[in-house]
Amino acid sequence: MQGHKDLIVWQKAMDLVIAVYKLTRGFPKSEVYGLASQMQRAAISIPSNIAEGQGLKQTQAYGRHLAIANGSLAELETQIEIADRLGYLSSREQIGYRACHRGWPHVGRAAKKFAAPNPES
Repeated sequence: MQGHKDLIVWQKAMDLVIAVYKLTRGFPKSEVYGLASQMQRAAISIPSNIAEGQGLKQTQAYGRHLAIANGSLAELETQIEIADRLGYLSSREQIGYRACHRGWPHVGRAAKKFAAPNPES
């Protein structure tokens, strides 16, 4: 069984964390403990839950943690939309967000795969 660092979904989620930290650097100082912090926490939750679920070495637990990671991803998407509507994202950051967003379906697909009922059970 592979470790969490070998999982493509975990690697993509880690890339997302770095992208979010870079993105929030440019936010107004008034958002340091507000939206920026919330986005960072949501982003960190994604690979953390993937790693925790993988570490439990149980398919059902892994699926549950992937579902939580997927929920955090939806939360982060909403927060990025809020940041954009508030005018916190430059044109360059919007392009970077779109590029980063292309990697996100890995989390959703993985969550759906493990959430599907097991025909053998």
